[in-house]
Amino acid sequence: MKRIITYGTFDLLHYGHINLLKRAKEQGDYLIVALSSDEFNWDEKQKKCYFSYDKRKQLLESIRFVDLVIPENNWEQKEQDIVEYHIDTFVMGDDWRGKFDFIRERTSADVLYLPRTPEISTTQIKRDLKL
Repeated sequence: MKRIITYGTFDLLHYGHINLLKRAKEQGDYLIVALSSDEFNWDEKQKKCYFSYDKRKQLLESIRFVDLVIPENNWEQKEQDIVEYHIDTFVMGDDWRGKFDFIRERTSADVLYLPRTPEISTTQIKRDLKL
C-alpha cells in the first residue's frame, strides 16, 4: 500500500482544495491530511480561520479521497509524521515548490509539488467577501 500525506489549513473548503486532494490520492492508495490546528494557524502562521479545526476536520473527513485526518501542530512534525505513518510520498501545492525538498534527503519519502487550481484561493475568497 502506497501512503501519501499532505498538509494544509483547508479553511473555506473549495473546489481547488478538492482538486488537490483528488490528485494527491491518485499518487497512492491511502491519503493522510495533516490539518493545521487553530493554535498553529494563529501562533505560527498568523492566520485566523473562519471554521474551527473540528469543523474543518469534519469537512475533510467527508471527502472520499481522504482516508485519515491528523492535526498539524508545528512546522517540525513533518519528518516524524512520515516515519510514524510510513509515508511514501509527501505532496504539497506548487506554491510551496522547493520549500520541502529537504524531506527527500532526510526521509525515505518522495516529494511532489502539484499544480494549484489557478483561479481559486481561500485568500481571494476572503478578500472578495472582505472577511
